[in-house]
Amino acid sequence: MTQWGFYGRRAERAELTQVLEHGRWFFLQISGRRHIGKTRLVLELLQPERRERVLYIQIPDSDPAGVVSTARDFIQNFGVSAPLPHDLRSLAVRIGELCAEGWIVALDDFQYFNRKALYPFTSELQSVVDRLAATPEARGGLIVLGSLHTEMQVLLEDRSASLYQRTTATINLGHLDIASLLELLEAHADTSPERLLFLWNLFEGVPKFYRDCFEQGVINADRRTLLEKMFFSSSSPLRTEAENWFLRELKGRYDLVLKYVARNPGCTHADLQSHADSVAPAIGSQVGGYLKILEERYELVEKRLPMFANPKARQSHYMIRDNFLRSWLDALAMPTAAINFRPLPVLLEQADQRLMTVEGHGLERLVGQLYEERSRLGIGDFPLTSPIKGWWDRRGDTEIDLVALDETSKRLRLGSCKRFELALIKDLGRFDGHVARFLKAFPHFSDWQVEKLAIAPSLTPEARQAIAAAGYLPQSLDDLTLGLRC
Repeated sequence: MTQWGFYGRRAERAELTQVLEHGRWFFLQISGRRHIGKTRLVLELLQPERRERVLYIQIPDSDPAGVVSTARDFIQNFGVSAPLPHDLRSLAVRIGELCAEGWIVALDDFQYFNRKALYPFTSELQSVVDRLAATPEARGGLIVLGSLHTEMQVLLEDRSASLYQRTTATINLGHLDIASLLELLEAHADTSPERLLFLWNLFEGVPKFYRDCFEQGVINADRRTLLEKMFFSSSSPLRTEAENWFLRELKGRYDLVLKYVARNPGCTHADLQSHADSVAPAIGSQVGGYLKILEERYELVEKRLPMFANPKARQSHYMIRDNFLRSWLDALAMPTAAINFRPLPVLLEQADQRLMTVEGHGLERLVGQLYEERSRLGIGDFPLTSPIKGWWDRRGDTEIDLVALDETSKRLRLGSCKRFELALIKDLGRFDGHVARFLKAFPHFSDWQVEKLAIAPSLTPEARQAIAAAGYLPQSLDDLTLGLRC
């Protein structure tokens, strides 16, 4: 069986390699969501056979004594000589001494130092970092990794923070791109459009989740076998992932908002307000504040405006940013909670059917990402000049799933995305009306070349013929991934 490899991250690897090989003291911040691959990236380039004098410490969510005790264990395990730290101050001092000697020290889950009991550590670290920055002969480096972007900002980027403007480099790790996922699937599964959409809608570009499927032997299994192994068994690795990730930290305060947005992607503030007023009037007045916190602090909710809208326009649609969280809240949370009370086949069918509905909304995002990725790599015949977005009017009687602009050549693409080809074909007549109303709303496109797209994961030759006869350009995920595959 092919072993699991290291996929994608070429730009980030090159950036990190440049920092490591610069030959000067550095203080590097690496941020990204949980399980996005921050630790794997660092350890990949700090392997013992490549580099000596490396210390990695994973900071626990604990009190000062727990942090110091854990740090001592890591220090001893990596063969670092005495002295060992006995409090937060001596831990910061010891890290500084090692960096001065040329060691590279990586502190994982650094965001926990934003806890009130641990915050004094950053004050001690400030003097250490300042001293190293002022020492020309210092050759070591400090790497801090964190999964809560806002808490990392408080520690490193807030003007009042002890470590403000101390970092010498920053890497923000996002999801793996589609080309990397195709490389991954090529090595361990099939790259059919259905599997790509199913896995991407569940896991997006989080490499740890794909590796979990690989290690459980189900990355190439059918849908329900994969769901059972990953979510419904007593030893399922992802059964409690959502709670352990963010929902536990939210402590139930935003459940109503998150669940409604997950189950009603594209909902408006008015939709959410009406729902809150009907089920929980006591918190109805707080909906706006909840949305703001979930959007700006936790970055769990995305506020989307239609193409060309004024940023202050009241046409916002709300979506859950993270595919895994959206799929969990919408399709998986309830069935997995009922595992001891209902037959497993019934729950698996319920989850799978709901996921197919979720995939319909996910397809729009996947297609948009593919268009942007192809344009960035110079693949295909439609170079973008603006990000891919959708468009809708305030009354809700017009909606375009995909609006793509090539302003250089004055070309406009308007697309409809459907999970199944039959539904796509049946909807083309209605979509013609959407296109007509869009073009009426934006008359400056009258002299542009307008192309109508009909997009589904897979299209039979018969479906392509019917779509073309209706005046549309048929596109499948196979068409859009052409050129991205290895």
